[in-house]
Amino acid sequence: MSTLLRTVAAIAAAVVLVGVGVYLGGHPKSLPGPLRDALVQDDRALRAELEDAIESDFYRQIDIDQLEEGSLKGMVEGLEDRFSSYLTPKETEQFQQSVEGRFEGVGMNVDQDKRGLRVLNVFEGSPAEQAGIDKGDFITEVDGESIAGLSAEVATARIKGPAGSEVSLEIVDPETFEPRTLKIEREQIEIPVVTGRIVERDGRKIGVVELTTFSEGAHGALRDEIDGLLEQGADGIVLDLRGNGGGLLSEAVLVGSVFIEDGLIVSTKGRTKPERKYEAVGEAIDEDIPVVVLVDRGTASAAEIVSGAIKDRGRGQVIGTRTFGKGVFQEIQPLSNGGLLDITVGQYFLPNGENIGNKGVQPDVKARDDVETERDEALPTALDTLIEQSER
Repeated sequence: MSTLLRTVAAIAAAVVLVGVGVYLGGHPKSLPGPLRDALVQDDRALRAELEDAIESDFYRQIDIDQLEEGSLKGMVEGLEDRFSSYLTPKETEQFQQSVEGRFEGVGMNVDQDKRGLRVLNVFEGSPAEQAGIDKGDFITEVDGESIAGLSAEVATARIKGPAGSEVSLEIVDPETFEPRTLKIEREQIEIPVVTGRIVERDGRKIGVVELTTFSEGAHGALRDEIDGLLEQGADGIVLDLRGNGGGLLSEAVLVGSVFIEDGLIVSTKGRTKPERKYEAVGEAIDEDIPVVVLVDRGTASAAEIVSGAIKDRGRGQVIGTRTFGKGVFQEIQPLSNGGLLDITVGQYFLPNGENIGNKGVQPDVKARDDVETERDEALPTALDTLIEQSER
């Protein structure tokens, strides 16, 4: 073999080895057992080396456990996905409470914002309402620390805490942009999942049902409320999903099934997740009962699935402003330390095949609330639309 051929062969072999090395570095499970163990051991040694250096040389006292938590959070933050997050064991407990419809905190629904959190809804009689927090306010600091850039789950976990304890919140008014600091005592909060009432308009009785979250059992509570309103003589339903930041995908399918008798509600697909189609289950309300859905920019995730399905399937019209536009979904993976990995694993698609990421569900009829006067301009529009819809 000539010198030139040997040189080319050597270079090719080196390229292959580098490629294999890069691949295996990112896929350690593909390595043979002894080699994998050696490399993992090296990684642990490097982490221990860093921790020892920080513990011995950093200019102020540090908590090793806190350092480790920060390391885990940093790994997930490296994904640069605002919906993926690592939750510490303490944050996990608070997160699970909110999914179950109860938690200890100040009583409000919030959504992620580049400044921190934006208040979507303040529960009646809650510590947040008593402290003067209003819908549309921004929360930028919790106990003196900025929450800008944190996921909604992590930021809200900092606000929650034992009943009777205090939390300090920096609130920024959306009109004046002036900050104010409030100290609020936490309480045991029972999330009002659903509320309903009869509204009379043009001699008609219309049921207005507000769903605030898609926590466990939300579909059952919603169906009970709607059935009660229909028994009281309501001949149409307004489903108010304004400020509803979503929740469980399973509840979105079940809530959609309250209105849609059969067929597709939503489909999902991810890089490693095969396509899955979720169809309506159970028995829906009579299809002759007209339905409209109220939405706004705070309508997100599971709430967008329901409003989008009702629109796409021709079951009712959507009234308000465009929704948030969260076209992805997460899976919760328990970790050995008691924490959770809340990681984005795929996208969801409405019945017409559209992914609404960053676009949101577009309303059939635009209507906006007047934040300054707190006048609800969208609800009257929804009532009129429903009456028109039923007269066709």
